Amino acid sequence: MNKFQAAIKSMRLRTLPLSTGGVLLGILLATADFRVDVWVAVLIVLTTVNLQILSNLSNELGDVLHGTDTADRKGPQYGLNAGILTIGDMKVLIGIFVGLCILSGTAMTLLSFGTLWDMTSILILLLGAGAIMGAMKYTLGRNPYGYRGLGDVYVFLFFGLVAVLGAYFVASHTLFWRLLLPGAAVGCFSVGVLNVNNIRDMETDAANRVTVAIRLGERKAKIYQTVLIVLGWIPMLAYCQLRFFSWWHYLFVLTLPLFTLHVRGVWKRSGRALDPMLPLLVMSTFLFCLLAGIGFCAHLL
Repeated sequence: MNKFQAAIKSMRLRTLPLSTGGVLLGILLATADFRVDVWVAVLIVLTTVNLQILSNLSNELGDVLHGTDTADRKGPQYGLNAGILTIGDMKVLIGIFVGLCILSGTAMTLLSFGTLWDMTSILILLLGAGAIMGAMKYTLGRNPYGYRGLGDVYVFLFFGLVAVLGAYFVASHTLFWRLLLPGAAVGCFSVGVLNVNNIRDMETDAANRVTVAIRLGERKAKIYQTVLIVLGWIPMLAYCQLRFFSWWHYLFVLTLPLFTLHVRGVWKRSGRALDPMLPLLVMSTFLFCLLAGIGFCAHLL
């Protein structure tokens, strides 16, 4: 594996469906209610992808600098902890994606609102700056919040509420309180992805960081995982009840067997054997978001 291949692997592209799922749901829900500019939607997704890759690169660098990722790591080895990329290489990659986040986020705001200088645009840009800092400070810095058991809060807010509500607002310039429900649904599933990752890595994480899984212990962490999956379904079903009735709105129910398979797998597996449960939940969440959004757009066909 050369440096280019190692850099691609460190970007962890398999995580992209999780981060894009929430924004796609927000865009599709906005499309169901308003006319949405296609290029604004493209830039929303592109900005999200850049932020996710920035987060992945920053997390890898932070874990290596803190001595968390070693040869004993239960999960896959990436470019830096495999010794193919240097710390300098990773810092360059992080700098590139900070620039890409700023570029795509600024273009998204300008195209959507027509200016960068009104209060709404400034608030969107400030939120974007916060997202960049949040993506980098999960494991980087002297006191990273991901090492203090606060990662679940960050993931719920940014992968759930901010992703769905932010995409809806940038696409439509409007917000409704009921959008908190699909945002909470995606947030719960996203925290579930983090929790499975933390259950798998409990043994190697214990020496350097505190996670919710470590605080709970393996059995209680699996109970927590089950609760997260169940709680993810409740607000989305409630959102459907608040809208006009259509069977299409419940199209996401087709993903229920995938979530059931995930929960069963979590209870039957431990350690490295949990790794397949991560992409399963990521793709289940993405399909959940996609089908839910398509279901609400069905009346436009």
